[in-house]
Amino acid sequence: MDIVEKLKILSQSAKYDASCASSGSERENSGGMGNASCAGICHSWADDGRCISLLKVLFSNQCMYDCAYCVNRKSNDVRRASFTQQELVQLTMNFYKRNYIEGLFLSSAVFVSPDVTMEHMLGVVKRLREVEKFYGYIHLKAIPGADLSLIRQAGMYADRMSVNIELPSESSLKMLAPDKKKEDILKPMVFMGKNWLENTQERQKYRKAPLFIPGGQSTQLIVGATPDNDLQIIKLAEGLYKKFSMKRVYYSAYIHTNNSDDRLPVLAYPPLRRENRLYQADWLLRFYRFNADEILDSSFPYLDEEIDPKSSWALRHMEFFPLEVNRAGYDQLLRVPGMGVKSILKILNARKYGKIMPDDLKKFGVVLKRARFFITCNGRKISDLCTDPFIIRTFLMSKAENKPKKLKLPFLYEVSI
Repeated sequence: MDIVEKLKILSQSAKYDASCASSGSERENSGGMGNASCAGICHSWADDGRCISLLKVLFSNQCMYDCAYCVNRKSNDVRRASFTQQELVQLTMNFYKRNYIEGLFLSSAVFVSPDVTMEHMLGVVKRLREVEKFYGYIHLKAIPGADLSLIRQAGMYADRMSVNIELPSESSLKMLAPDKKKEDILKPMVFMGKNWLENTQERQKYRKAPLFIPGGQSTQLIVGATPDNDLQIIKLAEGLYKKFSMKRVYYSAYIHTNNSDDRLPVLAYPPLRRENRLYQADWLLRFYRFNADEILDSSFPYLDEEIDPKSSWALRHMEFFPLEVNRAGYDQLLRVPGMGVKSILKILNARKYGKIMPDDLKKFGVVLKRARFFITCNGRKISDLCTDPFIIRTFLMSKAENKPKKLKLPFLYEVSI
């Protein structure tokens, strides 16, 4: 099998992994080729919303595991292929020189053993850095169950690493991925989170200290393959951010690829709207100072798919509103639908010089179609419509229906939610 045929097979096998971010890392060029910028690199997006900009590929799709949801499971009758280390290095360099790519996203099915798989992937990134002097962006998967010394070495060459937790609960893991152990997934997460923190502190004291995954670590959760509700998913995400210094949690709508397994739900289409709402809820956790228990609770365990999570929260807590724009504090304004972090900072700065008027809000980037129901300006309501939550929700839904049906993920750019 020639290298082009391998590329077709192994890039196709990698397309279901959504956690291929490329920002948050800065690696200076010291006489080689390429740079990793902390601002990220250019992206292209497939019709289903997944990133295709990096050379996103598996080292091998010959897997020793039989995870029910995975297209590369060992019991599936699919074409198998594996690169050699040198083939993948040459492919990356040739694509980069032709300006096809600006970085590498490398994952792999687990073949022979986790250690053997990790050794091969480490060999690729080591050759790129030391032999080819490639300083572009590299995102590398850490293989669960691999020796931590291998993961540590890989972290010295990669800009970001990730371990996909895949399923939201241990019971789901046992049901759909019985070959995998929860401990094997969490162990490298703990290790990378601890070492990343230590390296960050060390570089604050010694600027020339060697880098260890400067872009941090990320993970991915599959949405819709199991009965786990949204409350379980966002509580897990919250725990990952707090305990493992996680940079990003990605959510991937379950795509039905294995028709012969009755453990899996048969869905007419991937739950992309649910995936999108989870990204928005994740945004609230990371940037809007919400807790998971505020966004959802046991009486309301699923996100409203018709309106965004912040609007949904606001309609369930109308006792906090309306807020006076000229007096409310930063944390209070963060709770207002239609107000983003940047627009709030502009409002707070402008208030130093005079009162905010209704006409000023649009200039600051406030989305008045949502915010108008929850604020006053100089004691006056922005909206003359009814303040009943049911009527407001109906109005917000009607506005959402006028927008294009194609969903856009909130992590592509700064948005106000």
